[in-house]
Amino acid sequence: MRALLIADIQNDFLPGGSLAVPEGDVIIPIVNRLQEQFDLVVAIQDWHPPQHKSFASNHAGKKPLEVIYLNGLEQVLWPDHCIQGTKGAEFSGKLDQNRIEVIFRKGTDPEIDSYSGFYDNGHLKSTGMADYLRGKGVTDVYLVGLAADYCVYFSAKDALAEGFEVYYIEDATRAINAEGFVKAKADLLQRGCHIIRSTDLLR
Repeated sequence: MRALLIADIQNDFLPGGSLAVPEGDVIIPIVNRLQEQFDLVVAIQDWHPPQHKSFASNHAGKKPLEVIYLNGLEQVLWPDHCIQGTKGAEFSGKLDQNRIEVIFRKGTDPEIDSYSGFYDNGHLKSTGMADYLRGKGVTDVYLVGLAADYCVYFSAKDALAEGFEVYYIEDATRAINAEGFVKAKADLLQRGCHIIRSTDLLR
């Protein structure tokens, strides 16, 4: 069975948000159309407490996009974003949510960041998504959403490591950084991921 994983189409990652992905809103109509092609649709949601250590504001003298080490892991410091219960953490009102069966939240532990929808960045704790998908009989995972070079990329890597056949729908995602997007795609191809376009499914 195939599942569509929708990553982080939340207000803070869209134009006008605190960590806006360029043209992040452009993908929403494509994502809405793609949902009709799948028996199972799952959403991933960034869901940070206000004191999250990935926020530059929680480190004296640090600015967004500076890099530090947090619990032994390299950590990009971000503007405050997707804080639990805020408008910025909500899914876009333009995203069709009727077919989303379950939401997996990440980044809830203030001590460690979590780009992937499957695990935190240290692979210390699982969200339970891999077991959920397997329990539903899912063999093939298709990824869309934001951002191409972070959540979508890290989720794709973990899905591959969990043994799923993975499809990265290139035109249904947008990146924070164009160079990072190129590197992410190259790495995923090397790992056995399929890079496709929405037209491959919507013909």
